Amino acid sequence: METYPSKLLEDAVKELSKLPGIGKRTALRLVLHLLRENLQVSEALAGALIRLRQEIRYCSQCHHISDADTCAVCSNPKRNHSILCVVEDSRDVLAIENTAQYNGIYHILGGIISPVDGIGPHDLNIDSLEQRVREQAIEEVIFALPATIEGDTTNFYIYKRLQNYRLRFSMIARGVAVGDDLEYIDELTLGRSITNRTRYEGPLSK
Repeated sequence: METYPSKLLEDAVKELSKLPGIGKRTALRLVLHLLRENLQVSEALAGALIRLRQEIRYCSQCHHISDADTCAVCSNPKRNHSILCVVEDSRDVLAIENTAQYNGIYHILGGIISPVDGIGPHDLNIDSLEQRVREQAIEEVIFALPATIEGDTTNFYIYKRLQNYRLRFSMIARGVAVGDDLEYIDELTLGRSITNRTRYEGPLSK
């Protein structure tokens, strides 16, 4: 059991170690680093986090993190608004954008269908996806969900939900290994997977 010379130090380490990927040793190093820096550094960090939680917004179109009602991607007239890429969360948008190989728009589901975790279709942003397809001039839907059973199930559910619309369905090429999250794939591989996407013809596990 860790012992600390200060309850304030212990509390700071405890809170930081709640973040994903940060154990107590890493949290302690970060806290000690902040203590060595000028007070303004800690105040700037605390202020940025508070503003983030209080002022952050989500795009009314695609649900991406945004500073305004409509995100920079959806409001960009130079993007191809006829191609819509369906992803799990904002991390996937960031990963795809870093490839510089995609010029369409996105739709963030906020998760994938997972009965084991109690996540069903109605817990995801699927209704708003159908509304966009119905109201906007979308010609192609690209599935860029995780290469897992849950991702495949979500692909198929959305495909069945939207199949009566005049759409072309495709999915990123399976150069992405089964089970990989998009955020951990190198930019070259992910970029090629987007560029070389294939026609979607139903679940791979059927």
